[in-house]
Amino acid sequence: MVVIRNLGLQDYDTTWQDMQRFTQERNTDTADELWIVEHFPVYTLGLNGKREHLLNTGNIPVINSDRGGQVTYHGPGQLVIYTLLDIKRLKINIRELVTILELAMISTLAKHGIMAVSRADAPGVYVNDKKIGSIGLRIKKNCSYHGLSLNNDMELSPFDHINTCGYSDLKVTQLSDLGVTISTNQLASSVIQAITTALQS
Repeated sequence: MVVIRNLGLQDYDTTWQDMQRFTQERNTDTADELWIVEHFPVYTLGLNGKREHLLNTGNIPVINSDRGGQVTYHGPGQLVIYTLLDIKRLKINIRELVTILELAMISTLAKHGIMAVSRADAPGVYVNDKKIGSIGLRIKKNCSYHGLSLNNDMELSPFDHINTCGYSDLKVTQLSDLGVTISTNQLASSVIQAITTALQS
């Protein structure tokens, strides 16, 4: 049983603290949850994030997060799904969880005629070498939090002011630029369905 919560447009900091609290307070009987959210404009630096990858962030706030990975941008029109899962109970490891999230995005994009792939050297999902989906996770007490982001119909220019995921030449794309018009909620339901199906198999 996975609880699905649609949180709408939220401040990153607040949601992050809520995830930490949920993970800290959960026990072996706590149901897993998937949170669907969009964020107000924010740059987040992962635990390995180097500030040199922040080039010209202007008035967009920068938050040092406790997820894995480097620097990324979140903003309205980007689907974010947070995966609050007991991976020990699910009998999966973090690499398997990354694969589940990548495949959920890839299969959703395929439904809309977009051919996307994952890369062994850089977690996430790519279309024609441009990044469309990112993954950053944290494991505590055998439980995961943070999750994935998938670019749907957002302002992409803030990505120009960072070395996205630590790569100076990495470009990004989104569904709307690839000819697909879909609400972020519709997109979420497809990705969520793929994740929950994979977790139950």
